[in-house]
Amino acid sequence: MVDPAPEGPRRPALSPSRAADFKQCPLLYRYRAIDRFPEASTTAQVRGTVVHSALENLFDLPAPLRTADTADVLVEAAWDVLCEKDPELRSLVAEADVPAFLAEAHRLIATYYTMEDPTAFDAQACEMRIEIDIADDVALRGFVDRIDVAPTGEVRVVDYKTGRSPGEMFEARALFQMKFYALAIMRLRGVVPARLQLMYLADGQELRYTPDAEELERFAGTLTAIWRAILDAGATGDFRPKRSRMCTWCDHKARCPEFGGEIPPYPGWPGTPAEDTAADHLAS
Repeated sequence: MVDPAPEGPRRPALSPSRAADFKQCPLLYRYRAIDRFPEASTTAQVRGTVVHSALENLFDLPAPLRTADTADVLVEAAWDVLCEKDPELRSLVAEADVPAFLAEAHRLIATYYTMEDPTAFDAQACEMRIEIDIADDVALRGFVDRIDVAPTGEVRVVDYKTGRSPGEMFEARALFQMKFYALAIMRLRGVVPARLQLMYLADGQELRYTPDAEELERFAGTLTAIWRAILDAGATGDFRPKRSRMCTWCDHKARCPEFGGEIPPYPGWPGTPAEDTAADHLAS
């Protein structure tokens, strides 16, 4: 197992979510990573956090106890803990809506049990924080949902998604995050993961991919180019908007010139830019 990175000041690093943001729209990256403008949570995101927490806690138990009934109990517990940490969630999910909210979380868990049997194997790590340098000025940071290692040594990287499986046009976007983690594991352990596996709990579909070392090294070059483009933009403040169909779901239209908004003054590139990986815990 890879030990968590030591505590201390967090150096600048690139997370999968922020790398994807910059690729999608440099201005979105600025608003999330530099300005840190708040974004409204959705019930789908919160439900995804509940399901992720339940599955993480499930693998903390001995294999015979990892039953569907146990997982359902863990869903209820995860919701209670989440509300204790953030009481404002009670306003996002009204009391009258909580039964339906939790019923959907239970349905996602039930679908998970049609996809694999968690009593049949042990995960080597869940919600594992990783941090790795891929170049002198490029560090990667993120959390992996689950890492499995077979008795013969093959590594599997698993990510849970509480949304539906993407169409073919969006598969590359879905795999971007997984290649990010596969590269980190290859650099840390010297082993190319045998399988990257995305589990879509809304429809019970899986996206599986087998990377190779050459491909991951090319991907390292892509991430290096993204980070250096971020640094260049950070030095000048030139984070340009890029319109796409993803703008439909953006919280920042009022600040975007593509939609008649005005970009606020640039606050300047922070000394230790916050590459918050909390978003990598949320299911898409």
